[in-house]
Amino acid sequence: SALPTIQDEFAATEGTTIIIFDQTCAAEKRRRRKRKTLVDPTTRVFINSAVCEGCGDCSVQSNCVSVEPLETEFGRKRRINQSSCNKDYSCLKGFCPSFVSIEGAEVKKSKVDFDFADVPEPSIPAAGHGYNIMVTGIGGTGVLTVSALLGTAGHIEGLASTTADMAGLAQKGGAVYAHVRLAAKDEDLLSPRIIAGGADLVLACDAVVAADKPTQTLMIPTRTAVVANADIAPTADFVRDRDLDFRSAQVEKAIRTASNPNACDFIAADTVAVSLMGDAIAANIIVMGYAWQKGLLPLQRRSLEAAIELNGVAVEFNKRAFGLGRLLASRPDTVLAMVEAARGPAVAPPATTLDEVIVRRVADLTAYQDTAYAARFTALVGTARAAGGDTFADAVARSYYKLLAYKDEYEVARLYSDGRFRAAFDAQFAGGTARVQLAPPLISRIDPATGRPKKISFGPWVFKVFAVLAKLKGLRGTAFDIFGYSGERRTEVADIAAFEAEIGRLIVGLTSNNLGLAVAIARLPMDARGFGPVKAAQRAVVATRRAALWAKWPGEAARVAA
Repeated sequence: SALPTIQDEFAATEGTTIIIFDQTCAAEKRRRRKRKTLVDPTTRVFINSAVCEGCGDCSVQSNCVSVEPLETEFGRKRRINQSSCNKDYSCLKGFCPSFVSIEGAEVKKSKVDFDFADVPEPSIPAAGHGYNIMVTGIGGTGVLTVSALLGTAGHIEGLASTTADMAGLAQKGGAVYAHVRLAAKDEDLLSPRIIAGGADLVLACDAVVAADKPTQTLMIPTRTAVVANADIAPTADFVRDRDLDFRSAQVEKAIRTASNPNACDFIAADTVAVSLMGDAIAANIIVMGYAWQKGLLPLQRRSLEAAIELNGVAVEFNKRAFGLGRLLASRPDTVLAMVEAARGPAVAPPATTLDEVIVRRVADLTAYQDTAYAARFTALVGTARAAGGDTFADAVARSYYKLLAYKDEYEVARLYSDGRFRAAFDAQFAGGTARVQLAPPLISRIDPATGRPKKISFGPWVFKVFAVLAKLKGLRGTAFDIFGYSGERRTEVADIAAFEAEIGRLIVGLTSNNLGLAVAIARLPMDARGFGPVKAAQRAVVATRRAALWAKWPGEAARVAA
């Protein structure tokens, strides 16, 4: 945290200056913690997704790929990947009341007993003159462990085996490629690397890496089988672009096009690993177990399990993950049923029709304020639908709801006390003390380094305050609403009225020729997300875009001139 100040100081110093920064890197810390040679902090970070606005400030502040997207009915939010989190807590700097620090909590591990006894033994292919396996993944998730296990298992069986790991600078989060070659004799392996079109199997522990050129050139439809992790991990670009399109469909299409269409499986390895093993690190071993059960690895099960034992790290955990991959391949319905049971109450998928969008937002606005408030929403959306059809009305509905349901102190309190936060917390953690990180407008001081109000950590007693404050929502908008007098709240109320007037202007001049422009203008409020200074900065950007779009509206230039 002191580095930016020192950099500014040295940048202003004449002549050559040198800064020496001595600190253990994040990847090395994770290794030492796993080996019990470094104390593993007991504090974890959790995001209340109902409060989160998806503004992305936490990613900007932390530059961390463990802050991942969470797609919900009300847009893309954020969550913390507890399996890859380095516990440096820099994401807490994000100006948002959704962050909760948890002292002494443990991530829940599944208590489901897996029965591997009646999983059938597959037919094992022969290594022959060479069997080539490409393993792709992300640095820090155990890709090289899979490579080492396959190579060691081959050695145990007396096969010729080579591994060539291409990690580059991928300490954590970068692309990793591992070439594994197995053959009956040493002379069958003239090179440790797989040649173009020579891959018999691709274990795509990360599908994005498998869709990239280095892997695609090794695959041909007449030869290459694929087992791919269908759970797309966010790339580093997501840190810089909060609305990044991960192009999951294009990634899958690229892999399926390049591989054998009759031997290409996508499995939700991360989802299964987190739900049933309590740790996403199990995903790669699950992929390996799945491929073995499908008869795609020329290795005996006893050899692979012996390699896991020789590795000497989390032996029982990795054996369990390998067996779970086998179970997923042989009885997928059984595993998916266990996943659903472990994940708790099912969450309804995002609405796909305008009527669903309206129904869900009416229910939420009623809980937010009252039925009259919700009726205000349905009236404007209904008018927009009659004038411009479902596409225009959908844009109006989503933006208008966002403006109406602005997250003031009463709403944040409701979203912490209505049961959803506790259910989400209990589904992921066992024990622990939760502390909410807030910057209350009446008591927070300004941080001179950032110009933002400083966040304060509030202990468990704050949840009782939330319960009381949530019941006072009836004060919202009245003379007794002490929070409503702040500049931020006044702006949010003014935005609602401005949007209503804006939609009225659009409806008056709406035609089939300018419908697309009207939709773009109606969607603008969706981009002003966040809290306090973050939202203020984004409102300024949106205001510039709004002016540019309105300048294209028929007759607007003449109206402005008049």
